[in-house]
Amino acid sequence: PAAPPPRALGPPPQGPVGAAPRAEGRPSAACPEQEECSVSAGTVLAPLRAALDACRATAQKQVCNDIGRRLTVLEDAWAQGKLSAPVRKRMSLLVQELQQQHWDAADEIHRSLMVDHVNEVSQWMVGVKRLIAETRDLPAAE
Repeated sequence: PAAPPPRALGPPPQGPVGAAPRAEGRPSAACPEQEECSVSAGTVLAPLRAALDACRATAQKQVCNDIGRRLTVLEDAWAQGKLSAPVRKRMSLLVQELQQQHWDAADEIHRSLMVDHVNEVSQWMVGVKRLIAETRDLPAAE
């Protein structure tokens, strides 16, 4: 019988290799690419809610309400410990890209989450995707 695969594979390769771009030079809260990363819900949800508030002036009320409902689902899942460390970490990166107005990078992280963790994120990720799109369309974002 073959030996089981090694547990730790070492550091990720350097350069643009992975599907999800990393926020270079910005280790979030002294947390390298470790799965044991404890990203707080507020770190991710506060900027998402702020982006939603910024969209309220231009987006349809129904769209904003739907995004808000989905962010609440995300918040509840986070609070109940239903999100894995990789999902929390990538959501943190997604929020960083969103705040820096790196729309394509945020979209790419969103896509990788939908592919890699569809069961975990399917109920609320649609709202995050819509929020990225609405934020991108804002006139002269701050």
